Amino acid sequence: MKVALVHEWLTTLGGSERVVLALSRLFPGAPVYVSRFRRGQLPVDFDRMDIRTTFLDRWPLPHQALLPLMPLAFEQLDLREFDLVISSSHACAKGVLTRPDALHISYCHTPMRYAWDLQAEYQQSLPAVVRPLSAWMLHRMRLWDFAAAQRVDRFIANSATVAGRIARWYRRPSDILHPPVDVERFAIAPAAEDPCLVVSRLVPYKRIDAAIAAFNHLGLPLDIIGDGPLYRQLSRLAGPTIHFLGHASDAEVARRMATARAVIFPGIEDFGIVPVEAMAAGRPVVALRAGGALETVVEGQTGWFFDKGSPLALASAVREALDRPWDSEAIRAHALQFDEKAFHRGFVRIARDGFQMHQASERQRRAAAAQEPLADRETAADSLLAEIRSRGQG
Repeated sequence: MKVALVHEWLTTLGGSERVVLALSRLFPGAPVYVSRFRRGQLPVDFDRMDIRTTFLDRWPLPHQALLPLMPLAFEQLDLREFDLVISSSHACAKGVLTRPDALHISYCHTPMRYAWDLQAEYQQSLPAVVRPLSAWMLHRMRLWDFAAAQRVDRFIANSATVAGRIARWYRRPSDILHPPVDVERFAIAPAAEDPCLVVSRLVPYKRIDAAIAAFNHLGLPLDIIGDGPLYRQLSRLAGPTIHFLGHASDAEVARRMATARAVIFPGIEDFGIVPVEAMAAGRPVVALRAGGALETVVEGQTGWFFDKGSPLALASAVREALDRPWDSEAIRAHALQFDEKAFHRGFVRIARDGFQMHQASERQRRAAAAQEPLADRETAADSLLAEIRSRGQG
């Protein structure tokens, strides 16, 4: 069986790049096709992969500026030799062209939100002079994006929230498989008496401003790990009990999560890895009752929700969480269902089911076209199915 992985770009390490790592461990040796690759800006694990780039890799521009050319770049990839193509996509990677008898599974982190539901916000962030051109480009991108989504044989959404977007904008069903979280990086500390903790990029939709206002109101200490464009604005809002710690290593994040009284998650995420990491360290999560947190946090057992995005509602939830006893072992046990082994098992199950359906559909298509039976193709297909089954048993 010949397998190829496809991803938008590899320039920084985020949640989608961690999915690529997990898929490369499930299918070792599979080449990874990306528009651009920045060696040295990612963990050494990526240096061991067979990474193949498009012509855009030679262009000295940020990948955001190259977005209009990405449909062309991914459609030019020659994937005819592969029986199984897996795209890890939040933009254009799902638009690759594959053989008619190959299976294309797309693990969708989200459809392009700046082209769909966040178009107005994206337009407002641009200078007025370029907005008409941008509106026309986004219109063309939506047309291509919908057409590209119809090429995918089977969609996997990383959460129920994303599955809803796939259904709404692509008119396609999807399986739900939560992304893998490196829960083994975290451990329960003997004591958890340090300040509550936020781990986040400092960008608007993360709602760190609400967390700062809530803890200013409570007069309780709050540590914030992360950096971003809103640092200066947020630091002006912070009272004397709020401390910005900047960027931290994975080891430092794990240590601080384990000793924090609670981890605060005030924004809406499609999935949200931070709550799962906090629970893997045995700590409760205080989260907005929305988005991916609804699929990971169990109220009263692994965390506490607040219903409105206001600082006062968050402050009330923090008081409730800090006054409750928590079972760290039970919290961590809940987080283990999101580890990489669970992701691998789920992915293999979906791939096996998808290939069986695709194989039956291909046979019907060939029968309807009155073509001669292609024994070699069917033998290869049976071999692929057997290999996928064996991975599910490993």
